[in-house]
Parts: sequence; C-alpha cells; structure tokens
Amino acid sequence: MFLDVVSALLSFLFAFAFVPAMRRVAIKTGFVDLPTERKAHKGPLPMLGGAAMLFAFMLSTILVRHDFLHATWRTDKPFIGMAGGALLMFIVGMVDDYAKTRRKEFPAWPKFAAQIIAASFLVASGVVIRGIEDPVHGAYFITFSPWLRDFLTIVWVVGIVNVFNFLDGMDGLAGGIAAISATTLMIISTIKGDSTSAILAASLIGVTLAFLRYNFYPARIIMGDAGSTFLGYVLAAIAVMGAFKSATVVSIFVPILALGVPIFDALYVVLRRVRERRPVHKADRTHGHYRLMASGLTQIQTVSVMYLVALAFCLASILIAITTR
Repeated sequence: MFLDVVSALLSFLFAFAFVPAMRRVAIKTGFVDLPTERKAHKGPLPMLGGAAMLFAFMLSTILVRHDFLHATWRTDKPFIGMAGGALLMFIVGMVDDYAKTRRKEFPAWPKFAAQIIAASFLVASGVVIRGIEDPVHGAYFITFSPWLRDFLTIVWVVGIVNVFNFLDGMDGLAGGIAAISATTLMIISTIKGDSTSAILAASLIGVTLAFLRYNFYPARIIMGDAGSTFLGYVLAAIAVMGAFKSATVVSIFVPILALGVPIFDALYVVLRRVRERRPVHKADRTHGHYRLMASGLTQIQTVSVMYLVALAFCLASILIAITTR
C-alpha cells in the first residue's frame, strides 16, 4: 500500500509539472486541435496533454519499481510488454493528432492494426486472459486454449482502447472517468494481493488527477488521441494483469463494470451506427455526453452526471470483487 501512495504522488507531481510545459510547447509549435461542428470547444486547444501523461506515468512507475535496496531494476516481461504497447499507442495517437492540426483525417485501418500489435505485446509478455472458474464444479479452473486466450485478450484491449477514444469528447470527461476506473482497479488489485497492478493503477490515478487540473472545464489543454488511447490501453492491461486473474462467472463483470461508462456508451453508439448503416468509426454526436448536453445540461453538469454513473458502476465492481474473492 505504501508503494501505491508513492506511485500516485510521484506521478501527480511529474504530470503537474509536465502538463503546463507541454501546453507551452503545443502553443509554440501550433500543435492544437481546431474546432469543428461536432466538438464542444469553440477555439483551438493545445493537444499535448497525452505526452505529459505518458512521460509522468512511465517515469513514476520506473522509479517506484526500482529496487533501491539492491540498486537493481525490475524489468519483468509483463511490464515491458505493457510499456511497449502503451508507447506504440501514444506514437500512433500523435500521428493522428498531428493530422487533426492540419484538418486532415488519419485513416482508421492503420490505427486498428497498431492496436492489435500493441495488444499482441501484452500477449507475447504473458499477460493474457487465461481462463475461468467452472461454475458447476467450483474449484475446477477451465483453462482457455492458447489461441482463445490470445484472441480474447486482443479483443479486450482493442475494445477498451477504442471506447476510451470515443469517450474523449468533452472537457474533463475521459480523464475523470479514467481516474475513477483506475481507483477501482487499484482497490480490486489490492484485494487480490496484486501489488504490480495496484502500483500501475495508482500511477494512473496521479497522472489523471494532475491532468484534470488543466483539463476540467474550461480546458486549457486536451489529451488528444495520443492520451485517450494511452489511457485505454493501460487500463485494459491492468485489468488483464489483475482483475481477470482467477475469474469466476460472476467476477468477470468486475473489470467490465470498472470500465462500465465507456464500454456501455460505446456499445450503444456502435449498435446505433450499425442499425443506421453508418461507418462505425465515423465520429458523431450520439454519445451519452452529447445527448445530455442536448437535453439542456451544461458541460460541467454533463460531466458530473457521467462521473456519478461511473462511480455507481465502480462501486458495483468493488462489491463483486469483495464477495467473490
């Protein structure tokens, strides 16, 4: 628990310093998101919030994971796989964000291919959804075949990356939901005795809270696709490392509920687009936060409602984790 607090504090301090610095860089270089009819903001916004979050997260987790007693670095494969995939998501997101600064659209298929490759980094490092406890015989664990566990892991990671990317459409929304989800995953990891996942989740909490200082309405900087895909990837990886371990039929809902707001919002949007025969990847204003604003709520009220819904999902997730451990 001590390392969790240290990780959260370090990542917060690093991000609190990096975010305004990256904001100045974005303004100086013209790396800004230009307003469109779909977007909530009315003027150009610096887009390098994702860079600040990545740097703060990586630096804090590396420092906390350092064995100061023996002056050695713990470079286990799962952490390397997660870090490599997160870096790939960030790089592709930066390319996408750069295209936006030029009022261009980065094609969907290279992003999708990169997401599969990034998810494969986790699989190659041994971070996979291994199986599920037999609901009939109780103690008997059903181990998935290698191809099935790899497939399920890749589908989960790619799915969470995209639902978080979909969610990032309003000041403070994606960052706040990520902070709530990360807190839930940290609690669940602690309950399960998984210190590694707890440290990673704690670091993500610190990063997102510091970022929200500059991103909550009215935002002075946004995370861009580089930030939203990075957050989605790390949250998905933490869930596989911790919450999906020794899963029962009931406890598989723990990570799903922990990330409930982006998951269920994205499911609604995708199903609606399919029904209306529109491209699934094409952005529009059918997401829950846009519908809440259309009903007359302000941005702050809308984001607050989404936070409350996320908290309800996360409390349910924690209750299930406690009762099924």
